[in-house]
Parts: sequence; structure tokens; C-alpha cells
Amino acid sequence: MANALYPLWKQEILKGTSNNLLNSAEGATGVYAALVDTGTYTYSAAHQFYSSLSGVVGTDQEILTKTQVTGTFDGTDLTYTAVTGATCEAIVLYRKNAGANTTWPLIAYIDTGVTGLPVTPNGGNITITWNASGIFTL
Repeated sequence: MANALYPLWKQEILKGTSNNLLNSAEGATGVYAALVDTGTYTYSAAHQFYSSLSGVVGTDQEILTKTQVTGTFDGTDLTYTAVTGATCEAIVLYRKNAGANTTWPLIAYIDTGVTGLPVTPNGGNITITWNASGIFTL
């Protein structure tokens, strides 16, 4: 599977649904990244919320210092600490909110163009370095 933006997220941003915006405050309503084992999770265009994910490894990390310039979304590189578990081949971006994970919209599925993937956790830190041109472009 190549990198993809979730179609149901794109549909909601076209509607202007605020729960899907990427310029949210950091913290409880931030944009987060989950390391995913693709042996357990398979991308589906029908997936809309975090509750559709399986195979999440480690503790999800928030993307800080988010920017949106000429259609490109970017933010800080990530460090997952003391990660154990299955091999991670992809990252799924989602927007967290104050509700249950059944309301956290999935944004992007990323499995190429990222330094640090795939990776087999060994109890140490995992660093993810985004492409210099940004995380994704609309």
C-alpha cells in the first residue's frame, strides 16, 4: 500500500467539519501519529475513526509545531520511547479530540518516504523523520 489520505477525512474537510481540521491546538485536540503493524492492520478507504485501527505499537505521539503552507502539512519529527512489540511498517495520523476514540478521525496512512520505517522495536527509542518536503500535500 502506498501513502494515502483517508477519503472520509477528505470528505469532512471539504464540508468544513471542525473536528477534522489540522490547525487544532496541541494537547487534547492535537494531531497524533500511531505506529502500526501492517501484519495486523490493513488500510481501508472505508475506515474513518481511530477505533478502526488494530496493530498499534507503542504510545502514540503528538505532532507538534504543525504548519500548513501551500497545501502541505508538516510538523515535528517524532520519538517513540522504550518501544516493544511487533514490527512497525506504517504510521497512521489522526486528530484526537475530547471524545472517545470512535470520534477521532483518521487522516493519513503513511508507509513510504519516512526515515525510520519499517522498524522492529527492541525496547529502545524509535525516531521518525518526516520527508524534508513535508508530511503530506493535498
